Amino acid sequence: MNDDRLQLGSFTIHGLRDGFFYLDGGAMFGVVPRILWEKLAPPDEKNRIKMGLNSLLISDGNTHILVDTGFGTLLKPKFYEHYGMERKPGLIEALQSEGLSVEDIDFVINTHLHFDHCGWNTRRNEAGEIVPTFPNAVYVVQKGEWDDARNPCLRDKSSYVPESFLPLEIHGRLELVEGEQEIIPGVRVVPVPGHTSFHQCVEVESGGGTLFFLAELVPTSAHVGLSYIMSYDLYPVETLESKIRIFEQAIREHWIIAFDHDPVHFFGRIGKKNDKYVFLPLSSA
Repeated sequence: MNDDRLQLGSFTIHGLRDGFFYLDGGAMFGVVPRILWEKLAPPDEKNRIKMGLNSLLISDGNTHILVDTGFGTLLKPKFYEHYGMERKPGLIEALQSEGLSVEDIDFVINTHLHFDHCGWNTRRNEAGEIVPTFPNAVYVVQKGEWDDARNPCLRDKSSYVPESFLPLEIHGRLELVEGEQEIIPGVRVVPVPGHTSFHQCVEVESGGGTLFFLAELVPTSAHVGLSYIMSYDLYPVETLESKIRIFEQAIREHWIIAFDHDPVHFFGRIGKKNDKYVFLPLSSA
């Protein structure tokens, strides 16, 4: 299997990247001290670690589904400077490299609506209006997440940029779901709270195999350890409980897992060594 693509039954799954950005390592690992996490994610001189802006492109030959959409271009310049944004290659360019245009996307699934996951939901057209980037797509969001994004709590308010999601409703491209929902046969969204109340993951089943996009439940391969939970999570105890439940099923059923922020690995598996959960690259799993 390639590092950025795999075949799962009837589905081809590509890892696409809007680029890279940098976040404070302490915030990314919560209560875990630097002396431990820096072995897995070496920080720069500002104590920041490199993060990928990863998306999944799920295709069965007829339908194209995009999961999460990176930073986009609507953020204020200070955002890109503050987070050290590196547009390599950029989501739209990565999509084009797969022979697809924005018009070819049928569904966009947002795991949640924080600015680093829905930035390319929208763009400015030639008239300066903010419109859906993927004009033919249905955008799938949990209703609870939509409600929270429109009226966020003070702790989470800065994570939401309304221009990235409100135009979806105005242009009639929004589909709100509640709980588990099949998007097309073999692809479904699965609520996994912790990072936000209505954060959702994506499960793909075909040909006897399963891929599970962990999203912010486990943002990078360095976060597989149970105590490695972000300070950004609103409900860290729920994150912990969800990690154990998902990991046990992933091991039992030999799932492929996918990361939303790993700067190297799009895919891998979960294993167990000396009663501790470990990340296994696909090449060694």
